[in-house]
Amino acid sequence: MQIIKGKISLRTRLFLAMVLLVFTACLMILGATYFQYDAESESYNQFRMQRKEKQLLSQINYLVSKNDLNAPSQEKWMSFKNDFEAVRTILSVDYSVFDLEGNSLYINFLPLKIIANNYKIDKQTIQNIKLNSSNRFVENNIDEIGKFQSSYRYLVDSSGLEYAILFFPYFEDVSFSENELNTFLQSLYQVYLLMLVISIGIAYFISKYVTRSLEALRLQINSTGLLKRNKRIHLKNPSREIDSLVNSYNKMIDDLEKSAQKLAKTEREQAWQEMARQVAHEIKNPLTPMRLSIQNFQRRYDPLDENNKNKIEEFSKLLIEQIDIMSNVASAFSDFATLPKAQLISSDIVDATKKALEIFKYENISFSSNKNKILYPLDRTQWIRVMTNLIQNGLQSVNSKKQAKIEVNLKADSNKIIISVKDNGQGVEPNLKEKIFEPKFTTKTKGMGLGLGIVKNIIESHKGKITYQTDNKFGTTFIIELKLKKYKT
Repeated sequence: MQIIKGKISLRTRLFLAMVLLVFTACLMILGATYFQYDAESESYNQFRMQRKEKQLLSQINYLVSKNDLNAPSQEKWMSFKNDFEAVRTILSVDYSVFDLEGNSLYINFLPLKIIANNYKIDKQTIQNIKLNSSNRFVENNIDEIGKFQSSYRYLVDSSGLEYAILFFPYFEDVSFSENELNTFLQSLYQVYLLMLVISIGIAYFISKYVTRSLEALRLQINSTGLLKRNKRIHLKNPSREIDSLVNSYNKMIDDLEKSAQKLAKTEREQAWQEMARQVAHEIKNPLTPMRLSIQNFQRRYDPLDENNKNKIEEFSKLLIEQIDIMSNVASAFSDFATLPKAQLISSDIVDATKKALEIFKYENISFSSNKNKILYPLDRTQWIRVMTNLIQNGLQSVNSKKQAKIEVNLKADSNKIIISVKDNGQGVEPNLKEKIFEPKFTTKTKGMGLGLGIVKNIIESHKGKITYQTDNKFGTTFIIELKLKKYKT
C-alpha cells in the first residue's frame, strides 16, 4: 500500500475498490435477506391468520345452524356459551361475536377501544366492513399486551344473509420469529465476515499482481536519465495494455539514447568551436598591434639615423610584450582545461595568504587576521594563485582616476574560516551577477575571463565555496568560506 504526497497509488485504489465492492455486496445481501425474511414472515402470518379464521367460521356456523341462532339475542347466545368456549379451546384462539349493530353476543377477548366503547363495535368500524368487497376489515392494534391484528367480518348463514360480526384477534409469535431471524442473521454475519476476510486477502494479491508490471515500469522510469545508459524493460506475460506501454517505453529509451549521443556530439562540437573562436580572438588581439608596430617601424626606419639602436630596442620590447601576451593566452586556456589536482597538505593559511600579498607589495593592500596561525589542508601553490587572481581583479576594477585600495581579512572560529577580499572598484552590474564565475566571462578590455572560473574550481577542490557582494559605489567583496574541524594557533 502506497500513499505518496497525498495521492493514493493505483494498487491501493484497486485494493480498496475490491474490498468496498465485496463489503457493499455483503451489506446488500444482508439487507435483501432481512427484508425477504420479513416479507416471508408476514406472508406466513397472513396465511396462518386466514386459516385459523376459516376454521373458526366453520365451527361458529355449525353451532349457529345447529342451535338456530340466526336471529341472535344475547340471552340465547349466552345459553350456548359453553359450546363457544369449547370451540375456543379446541382451536386455541380468542374471539368475540357481535350483532349487526355492534352489540356483544359472546365475549372472549376485546381490545381496549371496544371496551372503552361500552363493549360495542363503533360505527366507523362497521362502515369499514361494509365498504370492503369481502365484507372483512383488518386493522393493526397496539394494546397493553403488545401488537396484534384484528379481523372484523360478517357471519353469513346458509342462505347468504348476514346475521352477526366476528371479531378475531391474531397474535404473532414474535419472540420465536425474532429469535429465529437473529439466529439466522448471526450465522449469516459470521459467514460474510469470513468471506470479507478472504476477499481482502484475495483483493490484496490480485491488486499486487495487476500492478506488479506497472510497479516495475515505474521503478525503471524513475531510474531513467539522460546522461546514463538506460536498460530496456522485459516482462513475462504482461497484459496487452502493459505490453503496449512497455514497448512505448523501450522505443523512448532507444530514441533517448540516440538523442543523447547526438546532443553529446553537438555539445563537443560547440565546445571546440567556442574554444577555437575564443583562442583565435585572444591571439588576434596582440597580432593587430604587432602588425601596426611593424608597419610603423618600416615607414620610420632610416639606415642613416643615429637613433636606430634605440628604435630597434623599443620595437623589440613591444614585440616581446605582445608575444608574452599570446603565451599567457595559451597558458591560461591550458590551465583551465587541465587544472592539476590539488595536493592538500596541512599548512598555515595565514602565512600562505601573506606570501600571495607580497607580490603586490607596492600596491595599497592591507591584511588582517584574528589568528596568528591557522592550520588547514591546503595546496599552497593553488591558494596563492586564488589570492593573486582576486587581488588582480580588484586592482583592475578600480578606475584609473582613483587610487586602488584592497582589504584582505581572514577570520576563523571553531567551525569555519572566512576570507574576504574587498576592493573599492566599480562593482558588478546587476545583469552580470549570474555570469561572474562562468568561463570566458570578463568585464575588462583585456584578459580571457578565466581567472574567476579557475578560482572557483580551486576553492571547490578545497571543500569550500566562494560568494560575493557588490555595490556600484563601494566596490566588490569576494567571500571564501572553508569548513574547519580543527585548527591550531
